[in-house]
Amino acid sequence: MSANHDPASGSLAAASGFDVLSDVLRCVRLTGSMLFLVDARSPWMSWAPKADAFRRVALPDSQHLVSYHVVTQGGCWAGLRDAESERFETGDVLVVPHGDAYFLADSPDTPAAYGPEEAVDFFRSMAAGEMPSVVSEGGEGAERAQFICGFLGCDRRPLNPVLDALPPMIHLRSAVRPDDRMGHLISFALCELREPSSGGRGVRLRLAELMFVEVVRRYLETVSGASAGWLAGLHDPLVARTLALLHASPARHWTLEALAAQAGSSRSVVAERFAHFVGQAPMQYLTQWRMQLASRLLAEPGARKVAAVAEAVGYESEAAFSRAFKKCVGMAPSAWRMRGAG
Repeated sequence: MSANHDPASGSLAAASGFDVLSDVLRCVRLTGSMLFLVDARSPWMSWAPKADAFRRVALPDSQHLVSYHVVTQGGCWAGLRDAESERFETGDVLVVPHGDAYFLADSPDTPAAYGPEEAVDFFRSMAAGEMPSVVSEGGEGAERAQFICGFLGCDRRPLNPVLDALPPMIHLRSAVRPDDRMGHLISFALCELREPSSGGRGVRLRLAELMFVEVVRRYLETVSGASAGWLAGLHDPLVARTLALLHASPARHWTLEALAAQAGSSRSVVAERFAHFVGQAPMQYLTQWRMQLASRLLAEPGARKVAAVAEAVGYESEAAFSRAFKKCVGMAPSAWRMRGAG
């Protein structure tokens, strides 16, 4: 549908209850890559290099790799490499959103037992399904820890507002609550990992996605009082309404005046609050989000013609769309389609 054909009267209704977080996670192509369980005995240290070092062997079609770890038994120390470590207890979650090198260990002083090449070889074998779903680590000491390792691929550009809003490392404390979603997911994952069965690999990859989404939702709760950031903006009524309007009807011919009217505020207030939380003007955000939608459409098998993609994201002119896409992404839509999204 052309942007000019999107009825203004239906925009607020379309945005009412619109799940912006789900829309973003869908459009950035969140894809499970690996899920396995580590059973570690002291002394032990498990570490991963920067994600770019093993992303192409783990999930070659993905732009970016996110890792997270859920401590299911015992405790450990963890953190980014060359940074101060933190103590993790049963139920805590470590998230490394931006691909930094990191570690988990029984003690901050425990040395690594393998190097970068061995680490990449491990991820290559695990991604290929050549490794067991439960991995033993460390020595024969009395102290024991277990943790689930999850890895996911996603798009990073043109725009991934969830990823951009996350810090280099997240430590969610006591993420497992009695009778809650995360607890059920962890129990399901442990069952699948310890007792592999037919179709288990596919189930584990979906579980990797579900557990990460639940982690993001938990983190969203912790930023409810934050002063700025895209995720914090979801807690601000005006910014949340504005985001919902843009995501519900990205192809509409939006203006700041129309957006403010639909959001129920003035132009200046919408512009100020949106920029404060999101870090850019509403129309600039809309352009980048349209390019994210377009990049996904262009990368799909049997993708539509560029003109059809342009119309789908709100451009009546293929030339105008191509100029905007190249300015945002750095290459023409046809070139993006040929090289894929990787």
